[in-house]
Amino acid sequence: MSGFHALLLAAGAGTRFGGGKLLAPWRGEPLVRAAARIALAAPVDLCIAVTGCDAERVEAALAPVRGDRLILARCPDWGDGLSASLRCGLRALPRTSRGVVVFLADMPLVPPGAAAPLLDALERGAIAAEYRRGGQPAHPVAFARDLYPELALLRGDQGGRALLPGRAGVARLTTGEPGAVLDIDRRSDLDAPARSEPRRLAMMRDRSLARATPSGEQEGVEPP
Repeated sequence: MSGFHALLLAAGAGTRFGGGKLLAPWRGEPLVRAAARIALAAPVDLCIAVTGCDAERVEAALAPVRGDRLILARCPDWGDGLSASLRCGLRALPRTSRGVVVFLADMPLVPPGAAAPLLDALERGAIAAEYRRGGQPAHPVAFARDLYPELALLRGDQGGRALLPGRAGVARLTTGEPGAVLDIDRRSDLDAPARSEPRRLAMMRDRSLARATPSGEQEGVEPP
């Protein structure tokens, strides 16, 4: 057992999408299930999917991939923002958890192997590990156990990355993968993600980065 875990945040309403985003069809299955497969590819002991809005239907969509390594945690206050989902997931972690990698359920193009280098960085002593693409924040993000208390204090739509700007001990890795910054935000995005569509990918990227926490941190790997 590694002591590392994954959180799949799947509680939001998807208002810009018009509702029902995580149940939308994505390459033959619901979007949330595709994202869960990526989280389950991480070298972790357990993946916790945090549900909220439309919880019963989202949980039903996850049923085909549920098992010993994927469990559910329903967030009653999901409407309070991303931080509420994060807190719910943290509460569901085993007490022995050494670190967690956080995935978003509307990002189905994150490379399946993305979590391993982040968790390797935690194993080497980093307090957190994140990707950067073109100098901008990318996903997923990993946090060591020492940051759990601070993560639990976040409020509103703050994600864990809000703790990282200027912080020592954070490993910052670069990636060239477009899927590390692209989310499904609007219905039109469901048709977008072929790599042969650079203009559309750029539009999606710009929206995603506009929602991310700005940062002036260095690219590359910063030793903890």
